[in-house]
Amino acid sequence: MEISAKRSVPILLVLGIVWLALPVWGAEKSKDEETIRNAATVLQAMVGSKDVPASTVAKADCIVILPSVKKFAVGIGGTGGRGPMTCREGADFTGKWGPPAMYSIGGASAGLQIGGTDKDYIILIMAPTAANKVLDGKVKVGSDATAAAGSGASASTGTADMLTYSRTSGLFAGVSLDGASLEPDKDANQRLYDKSVGAREVVSGGVTPTPAGTQLVSLLNSKAGKK
Repeated sequence: MEISAKRSVPILLVLGIVWLALPVWGAEKSKDEETIRNAATVLQAMVGSKDVPASTVAKADCIVILPSVKKFAVGIGGTGGRGPMTCREGADFTGKWGPPAMYSIGGASAGLQIGGTDKDYIILIMAPTAANKVLDGKVKVGSDATAAAGSGASASTGTADMLTYSRTSGLFAGVSLDGASLEPDKDANQRLYDKSVGAREVVSGGVTPTPAGTQLVSLLNSKAGKK
């Protein structure tokens, strides 16, 4: 009996640790879902404003929305944030908008150094080649894919692979994100979809959509439908 009791101690400790960790894992998933819902709110504000033409959004192959990106290193432009990316379904990105995959952004950039408060960022991916690069893995904005600050109320998109915007004080304007790195958030995607899954599989409709993305996808399909 004494030996059995001693052996039971490590087991109880492990079970106790797992039990304590469960609320943490659950909280992380709930934060992922909250981030997607916040992104839908940012997008709603963008398409409802006159700052960026709806026709510009409608020309995008993919869109990345990064709500409340934090600046954590004054003077060197260090930043960190994450948010969903959704793309049009189909090999040529001409179908309906698919489920969101979570992405993270980090690195130094002139645009991210302006101001000391959290900001919302939106990246419109305008070329299939750039969309495929982002879906395949880590991409440096402005280097692996050309990028330009969005041109505000102008409907012209130019030739850049990406158009980048930020929202400050309720207004959307073009901003430089050159030098920032964009990559799939594998941990968040695993939490959201309850399995290890790649960003391409998610956005192409190869998974059961997360309910948290319903508002975001519905908004895109209604306001930025097929080109």
